[in-house]
Amino acid sequence: MAGRINDDDVKAVRDAVPIDAVVSEYLQLRNAGGGNLKGLCPFHDEKSPSFHVSPAKGLYHCFGCQEGGDTVDFVMKIDHLSFAETIERLASQAGITLRYEEGGYTPGRQQGERTRLVEAHKAAAQFYVEQLDGPEAEIARKFLAERGFDQAAARHFGVGYSPAGWDHLTRFLRGRGFSDQELVLSGLSQEGRRGPIDRFRGRLMWPIRDIAGEVVGFGARKLRDDDNGPKYLNTPETPIYRKSQVLYGIDLAKKEIAKTNRAVVVEGYTDVMACHLSGVTTAIATCGTSFGEGHIKILRRLLMDNSGSEVVFTFDGDAAGQKAALRAFEDDQKFAAETSIAITPGGMDPCDLRLAKGDQAVADLVEARTPLFEFALRHVVSRHNLDTTVGRAAALDEAAPIVAHIKNSSIQHESAVQLAGMLGILDTQFVVKRVSQLARWARERGRDGGPEQGRQQRRGQAPAPAEARPAPGPRGPALNLRSPAHRVERELLKLALQRPDLVSPAFDAYGADEFTAPPYAVVRQCIEDAGGAAAGAADQGFIPRVREAAPDDTVRAMVTELAVEPLHTRRDPDAAYAGVQLVAVRLAAVNQRVTEIRGTLQRLGPRADPEHLAAVQNELWVLQQYGQSLRERGYAAL
Repeated sequence: MAGRINDDDVKAVRDAVPIDAVVSEYLQLRNAGGGNLKGLCPFHDEKSPSFHVSPAKGLYHCFGCQEGGDTVDFVMKIDHLSFAETIERLASQAGITLRYEEGGYTPGRQQGERTRLVEAHKAAAQFYVEQLDGPEAEIARKFLAERGFDQAAARHFGVGYSPAGWDHLTRFLRGRGFSDQELVLSGLSQEGRRGPIDRFRGRLMWPIRDIAGEVVGFGARKLRDDDNGPKYLNTPETPIYRKSQVLYGIDLAKKEIAKTNRAVVVEGYTDVMACHLSGVTTAIATCGTSFGEGHIKILRRLLMDNSGSEVVFTFDGDAAGQKAALRAFEDDQKFAAETSIAITPGGMDPCDLRLAKGDQAVADLVEARTPLFEFALRHVVSRHNLDTTVGRAAALDEAAPIVAHIKNSSIQHESAVQLAGMLGILDTQFVVKRVSQLARWARERGRDGGPEQGRQQRRGQAPAPAEARPAPGPRGPALNLRSPAHRVERELLKLALQRPDLVSPAFDAYGADEFTAPPYAVVRQCIEDAGGAAAGAADQGFIPRVREAAPDDTVRAMVTELAVEPLHTRRDPDAAYAGVQLVAVRLAAVNQRVTEIRGTLQRLGPRADPEHLAAVQNELWVLQQYGQSLRERGYAAL
């Protein structure tokens, strides 16, 4: 039976790893005010950032898809790990040695599958690096040297060599405690006639790392003529490696991509190396597959869908390169970033270009880029006979939508004028109007999810708050945000979770029945069960206790959301702001009780028991006086 991780160690891991540091490994975060950060949600597609992180609370919440939780929840969700695997990974990052209960800990038996596969790849990467120094790897070192890469470059990118024998790596990893089943599952070994053998033999090896920097696969280059395999052989699809969801070099390039708002997409491992060594440190490449949807999502999270950001594709000038460029253009609308193309001269890729003309030539190649829509436009126009009326009309029909989809409206107009010149159409305004009409139709269709969402996104508005929309799945019924009582109850709960020092001890005297929205009443009870706001004002572990007190995942998600959602004040919240919310909630509860008592009096009628009637009338009078005092004196009347 697998050992249970010691509770104190779990808490130590949670406290040791800041949530913003972990999340920043996967997406770019920017200041959201109030000490919070925001970015594009990694769990669903969105145009405006609605994913908020609270470093002070150690929580995240997306107001678009309602995903939320703490650091452990985030890693479990984004990397599809079990709880134990997540704690083990975070403990490794923090340098914490875990203790296991229920019979102790046996390494290799009690760790999760993903953790084991990642560790196998880490060990394999180190093995390959060490083999590169051996006499058999002379051919690999020569290959690198001929392409301008010295030993320092090889070390920087973790390049290694797989021995030509049948099972060198397999035997090495067996000695490290990995089972044959794990080695085959990882893709490092494959079944042979007499058991597992190495998948990669006699090849130059590039480790492929995920965005968090963990080795999840390898790219292997053929070196010998007697190798009958493909020129490049990649790790097969495994539980930790999906070629459509990894980008070679992303671990090295991600910080510079986020900093400069630019990504350069090249075609191969040596091209990434050449670009980085030439100063183009935002270069990345796909791994044996074309650039697609999964790769776009990775870059969008780093570029934050900033309209000033840019994705530059580099392709050879041959027919295959042009075809790849046009395929990339098909995905242009999936980026908020501008897309450009850099055509390498003479069919040279960046690696060849660096060899022939030096580092500066590679940098100049990227700087001399052309908007991808211009490239696509020239290609479309070249396919038609512009000497005939029919040819010009056909070219306009095919080219006008390309111009209409240009994101920058001023460039769109200028390009429409240029298109008229390219086609030889003297009536420039006819082309301009045609493009404008197509652009307007596209906007009205709300290309990315319906007209209303499209209109909101074009105005730069964030999606509607979650509680104003029907909640997905088990989240419960939507709350009516138009209700002033619900709005102020929500704000007070946010203060109790985010700034308990401002609302305690008054908040702790409020009963759950003073919160008219049932979900808010449950959250109020959770706060009480966690010791109340007074305890939270002096206790870092307050929020985790409130979340633990939640009766189910729905309420726990609500607590997380309220702990992260920005307060509705442009200034830093103070005692006066907190007092307004406290008074408003109490006054709403008093008014509701007054309404209920009046209804009771009406039902009792004139024949009611005099003593009972007097008691009800007295309660009504007391509440009316209290309500009047709240309206006149505010917080002082609480």
